[in-house]
Amino acid sequence: MKSRILNHPLPYIALILAHIIWGANFVVAKLALREFPVMSLGFLRFAFACILLIPFLMLENSHRSPQAKKLKIKVEHLPTLVFIGLSLVTFNIVFFYEGLLRSTAITASTIQLTIPILSIVGCWIFLKEKIYRINLFGIFLGFIGILILIGLPLLFVGDLNGKSLVGNLLLILSSVSFVIGAILSRKMLKFYPPLVITTIAFLVGMLSFLMPAINDYIADPTWISRITVLGVLGLLYIAILSSVSAYFLFQWGLDRVGVVQANLFQYFEPAVAALVAVPFLSERVSFSFIIGTLLVVLGVYWGTLGKPEHHHLLHHHHRT
Repeated sequence: MKSRILNHPLPYIALILAHIIWGANFVVAKLALREFPVMSLGFLRFAFACILLIPFLMLENSHRSPQAKKLKIKVEHLPTLVFIGLSLVTFNIVFFYEGLLRSTAITASTIQLTIPILSIVGCWIFLKEKIYRINLFGIFLGFIGILILIGLPLLFVGDLNGKSLVGNLLLILSSVSFVIGAILSRKMLKFYPPLVITTIAFLVGMLSFLMPAINDYIADPTWISRITVLGVLGLLYIAILSSVSAYFLFQWGLDRVGVVQANLFQYFEPAVAALVAVPFLSERVSFSFIIGTLLVVLGVYWGTLGKPEHHHLLHHHHRT
């Protein structure tokens, strides 16, 4: 792998840049939530995302065959597609933002790594996918790591922070919600291209955030006047860099180095989040966090051996 990196460095640089952007995104989102109400940030983010998707939809449509251009959404698929949008975007983002408000960006970055494990468990239960003993061992390790990260061991010594516990549980619910939507979307991929499903999910998310965002303004019309340049840059970072640029950097690198090597770079994200969160959010890296993160990383690695397709959920989650 070393010689390949030296001989063809650009794909690896693209992968590293993508994961640096995604790792820093946890900190940027937490900073943005200091200025934007949760529902308003969700609405603005997906309004921007829908606008950004338009040229990609037009480009994809121009390359389709005449028969594919006649693709129409079937009425019987609408309830499933709407539920996919609610799971992938609305509930996922609400749980994520509310959890991030109560927890730390460093912990959130590690909890999100468990999405591939949750995906395997979900597909094992609901889609009857085969699972190996090494996967079960990895799932067990990841579960123990999550228990340490959310702070449950502190319960026995009376040093548990109730606010952070609630935040960490919300972050787990965010991951669960995303995996539910992703499992359902796999069935819809038999009928529609990924970009179409993504666009519908973003539209559902934007519309579901609209009324709560209006309510935010009615409750406090002055919040808009308090937005700083930092807040605007944070919104643009989330909508453009994290949701679009990093995703295409990852896809470009993935096409050239393969799934197995590309997935190794996902473990950079907690380190990047920690490096940014410590100076900008004054967060600290505890010994229990290091142990919990190590167990989660090992759990994800062993839990997904032989199942590389489940890693893609983590990258689709970042785009969302």
